[in-house]
Amino acid sequence: MAQCEVCGNDYDMTFEIRTVGGGVHTFDSFECAIHRLAPICEHCGCRVVGHGVEVEGRFFCCAHCARETTDQGSKARDAVTASS
Repeated sequence: MAQCEVCGNDYDMTFEIRTVGGGVHTFDSFECAIHRLAPICEHCGCRVVGHGVEVEGRFFCCAHCARETTDQGSKARDAVTASS
């Protein structure tokens, strides 16, 4: 059994996540993995679980937060327009 690095639970079904930077993390649930690895929105502080929005090298949970925070945020959109 391995121990979750967030909650400390010893669990026989833990899993590892390997990051691009070479880090290896062990978790017992997706909840703990999100808590440790998901980026944080620079405007509202929530964990970004979906795609998020990046503007000027800063990361946000949605276009609204990007628009509220950055000069270039007005260009941010939550959805991609359909192409013909």
